[in-house]
Amino acid sequence: MAGPDSEFVIQQHSTPEGIHWDLMLQRGDVLWTWRMTISPEHINTACLPIERIVDHPLRFLSYEGPVQNKTGQVKIADKGSYRLISEKTDSLCIDVQGKILQRIFTLTRQTEKFWILARQDSV
Repeated sequence: MAGPDSEFVIQQHSTPEGIHWDLMLQRGDVLWTWRMTISPEHINTACLPIERIVDHPLRFLSYEGPVQNKTGQVKIADKGSYRLISEKTDSLCIDVQGKILQRIFTLTRQTEKFWILARQDSV
């Protein structure tokens, strides 16, 4: 069952420990957030393990600036809308329309913390 479009953002976090990306999906009045180890440019061809982290407030849809502990920088790597195609207990299927990502993905829970982000060629 398809839902209305919502917003998403992928933030790049550059810190002394390295670079990671946070995928954030608007879900009601919060952003469900997952940490990823590769950039949006490489997600189109990947089946990627991702880590579910704490929800963020909606203001992070447009946030760029210092990392909370001031040891790095946050910038927007991709942004756009997504449509929820289906939702089950342990998975979401979404149609993402960003500047970089433009395809259907499934997010599947493996454990409470770890998920898989997989590209879908068809629904």
